[in-house]
Amino acid sequence: MNPAATLTAAYAEADARAAFIRKTYAHLAGALALFAGLEYLLITSPLGEQIAGFVFSARYGFLMLLGGFILTGWLARGFAQRIDSPAAQYAGLILYVLAQAVIFVPLIYMAVFYSSPDLLQNAALLTGFLFAGLSAVCFITRKDFSFLRGILAIGGMVALGLIVCSILFGFTLGLAFSAGMILLACTAILYDTSKVIHHYPVGSHVAASLELFASVALLFWYVLRLLMSLNRR
Repeated sequence: MNPAATLTAAYAEADARAAFIRKTYAHLAGALALFAGLEYLLITSPLGEQIAGFVFSARYGFLMLLGGFILTGWLARGFAQRIDSPAAQYAGLILYVLAQAVIFVPLIYMAVFYSSPDLLQNAALLTGFLFAGLSAVCFITRKDFSFLRGILAIGGMVALGLIVCSILFGFTLGLAFSAGMILLACTAILYDTSKVIHHYPVGSHVAASLELFASVALLFWYVLRLLMSLNRR
């Protein structure tokens, strides 16, 4: 392995740092395109209907789907962080995108068949604008947002606890929760983008793109959920 690949972006040569950033966002774009393609295939196939039906009909269907997603995400991150094995990194990224595509099926299914398909486009555009704006803040100010790690950890645990409790005890997480999760996702984008600029080794562009993709997916989920809730009012 090239020792230069282990240098963090803040200490790497300018050319290596620029190449790392280009590769990271190129892989992010590829992950988003793969996600969109997989989601289309799932939603338009019997498998997508079966996944959605399982979640809607089984009392703890989404809880089981969420558990599988968390486990798969943990494995995928482990693969993606193996800087010594490009094959493992790509396997991790693809596995994570596939997991996201599967867990999104019930929400996308509801948006397409029980709400307005236009909401998907509106949610994607809003997510894109928010991501671009937050990324611009990081690249223009060059501020290190690593101090947000603790906030994200606590916020993530609280959010997961509320989601699990809502499933077990049958209460609905309303607009305020979606708004809070959008704020948490925006915080994660600031944190991840800051890590790309300052802290990731320049050989870990696949792992960096996975983390950015995870934050964008989280933002898209709750933007779409918020728009769907507002559309029903």
